[in-house]
Amino acid sequence: MQASMPVKHGGLGIRRVSSLANPAFLASAASTLSLQDQILALSPCSTDQFLNSYLSCWSTSAGPLSAPLPGKQSFWDKLGLQNDRAFIEDSFAEPSQKARFLASVAPHNGDWLLAVPVANCSLRLDDEAVRVAVSMRLGLALCAPHSCLCGDQVDAIDLHAMVCKKAPSRIARHQVLSDIIWRSLGSASIPATKDSRSHQDWSGKMVNSLTGAP
Repeated sequence: MQASMPVKHGGLGIRRVSSLANPAFLASAASTLSLQDQILALSPCSTDQFLNSYLSCWSTSAGPLSAPLPGKQSFWDKLGLQNDRAFIEDSFAEPSQKARFLASVAPHNGDWLLAVPVANCSLRLDDEAVRVAVSMRLGLALCAPHSCLCGDQVDAIDLHAMVCKKAPSRIARHQVLSDIIWRSLGSASIPATKDSRSHQDWSGKMVNSLTGAP
Protein backbone atom coordinates (compact mmCIF):
# COMPACT_ATOMS: atom_id res chain seq x y z
CA MET A 1 0.00 0.00 0.00
CA GLN A 2 2.83 2.42 0.77
CA ALA A 3 4.38 1.76 -2.66
CA SER A 4 1.08 2.77 -4.30
CA MET A 5 0.98 6.12 -2.47
CA PRO A 6 2.07 9.34 -4.23
CA VAL A 7 5.73 10.29 -3.85
CA LYS A 8 4.96 13.19 -1.50
CA HIS A 9 3.04 10.76 0.72
CA GLY A 10 6.00 8.41 1.10
CA GLY A 11 5.25 6.03 -1.78
CA LEU A 12 6.66 5.34 -5.21
CA GLY A 13 3.86 7.04 -7.14
CA ILE A 14 2.61 3.78 -8.68
CA ARG A 15 -1.08 4.30 -7.98
CA ARG A 16 -3.64 1.50 -7.71
CA VAL A 17 -6.49 1.51 -10.20
CA SER A 18 -8.92 0.58 -7.42
CA SER A 19 -7.98 3.70 -5.42
CA LEU A 20 -8.17 6.05 -8.42
CA ALA A 21 -11.35 4.75 -10.06
CA ASN A 22 -13.88 6.59 -7.88
CA PRO A 23 -11.96 9.91 -7.60
CA ALA A 24 -11.39 9.94 -11.38
CA PHE A 25 -15.06 9.28 -12.13
CA LEU A 26 -16.35 11.82 -9.60
CA ALA A 27 -13.98 14.53 -10.81
CA SER A 28 -14.89 13.88 -14.45
CA ALA A 29 -18.62 13.82 -13.77
CA ALA A 30 -18.54 16.91 -11.56
CA SER A 31 -16.51 18.98 -14.04
CA THR A 32 -18.93 18.19 -16.90
CA LEU A 33 -22.26 18.56 -15.09
CA SER A 34 -23.21 21.77 -16.91
CA LEU A 35 -22.46 20.19 -20.29
CA GLN A 36 -24.43 17.09 -19.34
CA ASP A 37 -27.41 19.23 -18.33
CA GLN A 38 -27.37 20.96 -21.72
CA ILE A 39 -27.14 17.69 -23.66
CA LEU A 40 -29.76 15.88 -21.60
CA ALA A 41 -32.14 18.83 -21.12
CA LEU A 42 -34.86 17.16 -23.21
CA SER A 43 -34.30 13.69 -21.80
CA PRO A 44 -37.14 12.37 -19.63
CA CYS A 45 -34.61 10.76 -17.28
CA SER A 46 -31.61 13.02 -16.99
CA THR A 47 -30.53 11.98 -13.48
CA ASP A 48 -27.12 10.30 -13.37
CA GLN A 49 -27.72 7.29 -11.16
CA PHE A 50 -24.06 6.30 -11.16
CA LEU A 51 -22.97 9.74 -9.97
CA ASN A 52 -25.59 9.81 -7.23
CA SER A 53 -24.56 6.34 -6.06
CA TYR A 54 -20.86 7.20 -5.84
CA LEU A 55 -21.60 10.56 -4.23
CA SER A 56 -23.67 8.80 -1.59
CA CYS A 57 -20.83 6.38 -0.80
CA TRP A 58 -18.30 9.22 -0.67
CA SER A 59 -20.52 11.37 1.58
CA THR A 60 -20.92 8.49 4.03
CA SER A 61 -17.23 8.78 4.88
CA ALA A 62 -16.52 12.45 4.24
CA GLY A 63 -19.83 14.12 5.08
CA PRO A 64 -22.24 16.14 2.94
CA LEU A 65 -21.00 18.21 0.02
CA SER A 66 -21.98 21.73 -0.93
CA ALA A 67 -22.73 22.73 -4.52
CA PRO A 68 -21.10 23.13 -6.94
CA LEU A 69 -19.21 19.85 -6.85
CA PRO A 70 -15.41 20.20 -7.14
CA GLY A 71 -14.04 19.18 -10.51
CA LYS A 72 -10.50 18.46 -9.38
CA GLN A 73 -9.48 14.84 -8.88
CA SER A 74 -7.12 15.78 -6.03
CA PHE A 75 -10.14 16.82 -3.94
CA TRP A 76 -11.85 13.44 -4.31
CA ASP A 77 -8.58 11.55 -3.90
CA LYS A 78 -7.59 13.30 -0.66
CA LEU A 79 -9.89 11.31 1.61
CA GLY A 80 -8.65 7.95 0.33
CA LEU A 81 -5.02 9.01 0.75
CA GLN A 82 -5.67 10.09 4.33
CA ASN A 83 -7.31 6.75 5.15
CA ASP A 84 -4.47 4.79 3.51
CA ARG A 85 -1.83 6.77 5.36
CA ALA A 86 -3.60 6.22 8.69
CA PHE A 87 -3.79 2.48 7.94
CA ILE A 88 -0.07 2.37 7.09
CA GLU A 89 0.97 4.20 10.27
CA ASP A 90 -1.25 2.00 12.43
CA SER A 91 0.35 -1.13 10.98
CA PHE A 92 3.84 -0.31 12.29
CA ALA A 93 4.99 -2.44 15.21
CA GLU A 94 8.39 -0.81 15.80
CA PRO A 95 9.24 2.89 16.39
CA SER A 96 11.97 2.60 13.74
CA GLN A 97 9.35 1.69 11.14
CA LYS A 98 7.30 4.77 11.91
CA ALA A 99 10.43 6.95 11.91
CA ARG A 100 11.35 5.61 8.47
CA PHE A 101 7.88 6.37 7.12
CA LEU A 102 7.85 9.89 8.57
CA ALA A 103 11.24 10.48 6.97
CA SER A 104 9.88 9.31 3.61
CA VAL A 105 7.10 11.93 3.70
CA ALA A 106 9.49 14.78 4.58
CA PRO A 107 9.77 17.55 1.94
CA HIS A 108 12.12 16.71 -0.96
CA ASN A 109 12.78 13.19 0.37
CA GLY A 110 11.33 11.64 -2.78
CA ASP A 111 12.76 14.10 -5.31
CA TRP A 112 14.99 11.35 -6.71
CA LEU A 113 11.85 9.57 -7.91
CA LEU A 114 10.80 12.65 -9.90
CA ALA A 115 14.15 13.27 -11.59
CA VAL A 116 14.39 12.48 -15.29
CA PRO A 117 16.99 9.65 -15.60
CA VAL A 118 19.40 11.48 -17.91
CA ALA A 119 22.78 9.74 -17.82
CA ASN A 120 24.69 12.78 -19.19
CA CYS A 121 23.48 14.82 -16.20
CA SER A 122 24.33 12.05 -13.70
CA LEU A 123 20.62 11.62 -12.96
CA ARG A 124 20.37 7.97 -13.94
CA LEU A 125 20.64 5.47 -11.08
CA ASP A 126 21.83 1.96 -11.78
CA ASP A 127 19.67 -1.03 -10.89
CA GLU A 128 21.46 -1.70 -7.59
CA ALA A 129 21.09 1.92 -6.46
CA VAL A 130 17.37 1.83 -7.25
CA ARG A 131 16.99 -1.47 -5.38
CA VAL A 132 18.67 -0.08 -2.27
CA ALA A 133 16.80 3.26 -2.40
CA VAL A 134 13.39 1.62 -2.84
CA SER A 135 14.08 -0.95 -0.13
CA MET A 136 15.11 1.73 2.37
CA ARG A 137 12.08 3.86 1.49
CA LEU A 138 9.63 0.98 1.98
CA GLY A 139 11.49 -0.82 4.78
CA LEU A 140 12.20 -3.96 2.76
CA ALA A 141 14.99 -6.46 3.33
CA LEU A 142 18.27 -5.43 1.69
CA CYS A 143 20.39 -8.49 2.43
CA ALA A 144 20.62 -11.72 4.40
CA PRO A 145 21.56 -11.34 8.08
CA HIS A 146 25.32 -11.66 8.51
CA SER A 147 28.35 -10.58 10.56
CA CYS A 148 30.01 -7.31 9.55
CA LEU A 149 33.76 -6.87 9.22
CA CYS A 150 33.65 -4.77 12.38
CA GLY A 151 32.17 -7.70 14.32
CA ASP A 152 28.61 -6.43 14.71
CA GLN A 153 25.63 -8.46 13.61
CA VAL A 154 23.75 -7.03 10.62
CA ASP A 155 20.01 -7.64 10.18
CA ALA A 156 18.12 -7.87 6.89
CA ILE A 157 17.33 -4.13 6.83
CA ASP A 158 21.10 -3.41 6.89
CA LEU A 159 21.05 0.10 8.35
CA HIS A 160 24.38 -0.79 9.94
CA ALA A 161 26.13 -0.22 6.59
CA MET A 162 25.25 3.49 6.80
CA VAL A 163 27.23 4.01 10.00
CA CYS A 164 29.91 1.31 9.98
CA LYS A 165 33.41 2.78 9.55
CA LYS A 166 34.57 -0.40 7.83
CA ALA A 167 31.78 -0.48 5.26
CA PRO A 168 33.33 -0.52 1.76
CA SER A 169 30.81 2.00 0.43
CA ARG A 170 31.44 4.61 3.13
CA ILE A 171 34.45 6.23 1.44
CA ALA A 172 32.76 6.09 -1.95
CA ARG A 173 29.70 7.93 -0.60
CA HIS A 174 31.90 10.63 0.91
CA GLN A 175 33.74 11.07 -2.36
CA VAL A 176 30.50 11.39 -4.31
CA LEU A 177 29.13 13.95 -1.83
CA SER A 178 32.39 15.87 -2.00
CA ASP A 179 32.24 15.97 -5.78
CA ILE A 180 28.58 17.08 -5.84
CA ILE A 181 29.22 19.94 -3.40
CA TRP A 182 32.39 20.96 -5.24
CA ARG A 183 30.63 21.09 -8.62
CA SER A 184 27.65 22.97 -7.12
CA LEU A 185 29.94 25.62 -5.68
CA GLY A 186 31.70 25.90 -9.03
CA SER A 187 28.36 26.44 -10.80
CA ALA A 188 27.66 29.29 -8.36
CA SER A 189 31.12 30.81 -9.11
CA ILE A 190 32.25 30.24 -5.52
CA PRO A 191 35.95 29.31 -5.29
CA ALA A 192 36.40 25.88 -3.71
CA THR A 193 39.02 23.15 -3.53
CA LYS A 194 38.72 19.53 -2.51
CA ASP A 195 40.49 18.62 0.73
CA SER A 196 43.38 16.25 0.16
CA ARG A 197 43.07 14.49 3.54
CA SER A 198 41.76 10.94 3.71
CA HIS A 199 38.00 10.54 3.80
CA GLN A 200 38.41 8.00 6.58
CA ASP A 201 39.79 10.71 8.88
CA TRP A 202 36.75 12.87 8.37
CA SER A 203 34.20 10.38 9.79
CA GLY A 204 31.31 11.99 8.00
CA LYS A 205 32.42 15.65 8.26
CA MET A 206 32.38 18.02 5.31
CA VAL A 207 35.17 17.20 2.88
CA ASN A 208 35.23 20.49 1.03
CA SER A 209 37.00 23.69 2.10
CA LEU A 210 36.14 27.09 0.73
CA THR A 211 38.87 29.52 -0.25
CA GLY A 212 37.91 33.16 -0.49
CA ALA A 213 34.20 32.50 -0.24
CA PRO A 214 32.04 35.18 1.39
